[in-house]
Amino acid sequence: MTAAPADRPPEIVEAPYYVYILECSDGSFYIGITNNLERRIDAHNAGIASKYTRSRRPVALRYQEFCGSRSQALIRECGLRLLSRKEKQALVAGAPK
Repeated sequence: MTAAPADRPPEIVEAPYYVYILECSDGSFYIGITNNLERRIDAHNAGIASKYTRSRRPVALRYQEFCGSRSQALIRECGLRLLSRKEKQALVAGAPK
């Protein structure tokens, strides 16, 4: 194993990311990613996180999944958005309370 050159900056450690599903007051689902789940939900309920959830408050967390990196979270978010409403409901129903 060789050491990194001294003039090379250390690798940046990225905070872990999560993908989440919120249920809005109108019953619709919102899917997003974050590295601070509590802060992000508070922002959604304050009306400063998303135009979609701003008019559908309050929102409630229904599902969360650890993804590790931002890239992995974005890929998973895209996959969740492609699910039908029934598939999302089944996922949310199977989530631990």
